[in-house]
Amino acid sequence: MPIERAGYVTDLLSARAVAFVEDAGARSAPYLLSLHYNAPHWPWSAPSVEAAAREREVDRAEIMEGGSPRIYGEMMQILDGGIGRVIDAVRHFGKDTLVLFTSDNGGERYSNIWPFVGRKWDLLEGGLRVPQIAWWPGHIRAGQVTDQVSITMDLTASCLAAANVSPDPDYPLDGRDLLPVLTGKMPASERTLYWRMANRAQRAVRRGDWKYLKVADREFLFDIGWDPRERGDMAKKRPDLLNQLRALWEDWNRDMLPVPDRMIPSLSNLQEMLW
Repeated sequence: MPIERAGYVTDLLSARAVAFVEDAGARSAPYLLSLHYNAPHWPWSAPSVEAAAREREVDRAEIMEGGSPRIYGEMMQILDGGIGRVIDAVRHFGKDTLVLFTSDNGGERYSNIWPFVGRKWDLLEGGLRVPQIAWWPGHIRAGQVTDQVSITMDLTASCLAAANVSPDPDYPLDGRDLLPVLTGKMPASERTLYWRMANRAQRAVRRGDWKYLKVADREFLFDIGWDPRERGDMAKKRPDLLNQLRALWEDWNRDMLPVPDRMIPSLSNLQEMLW
């Protein structure tokens, strides 16, 4: 059934999340809230944009299409305020609650992704690295930073562990429980991670600080521990390592389903220009 709500969608999502936490907090049972904002994302729209469209009597879509750093900043401020209200609701009930904040991909257009290069739709670090914050008073020490390499699939394993729930043995998880590292019970450990993308037939594998990257027909090898901006291609100097990482990716890919061609984005030409 169609549902209509008047208002700015970021504020609507925040209000719904706060109401959910208040309702769940009043009960003794544990709860899971998965809150996915659209901001900051296209369409580049903020309350001031809507007001400007009405005042200038121009097509709303025309103003929303291109965006600007000012609009992006306004979207971020509203997002930040909404998250603050959700956290305040969590604090109010004093439950033993783990909060995880992260993003689904690297920045686009107006994001500050320094020192990395690349962005959304890239397998360069600027398209892969995202902020991630874990908040769990009494379990995770405030203010600490870890170098543990992680990936989104780790969040499922970590949330199950926090709830003291075992995963179904018939459906093994791809991710790893991060709580032993976040709570200081274990040191950070090496990971091998894999990616692939229809856009420009990209593929990548990271093992330790070494990263193999293929974009279209060109292969790269980067030491991202030393060179996180991925400006120094080591492929010709370390062909042995290039071959090892390529073989790792191909072994992994044999167990994966094919990548649908329809996943190639409409902005792929823009990305080729930027790359």
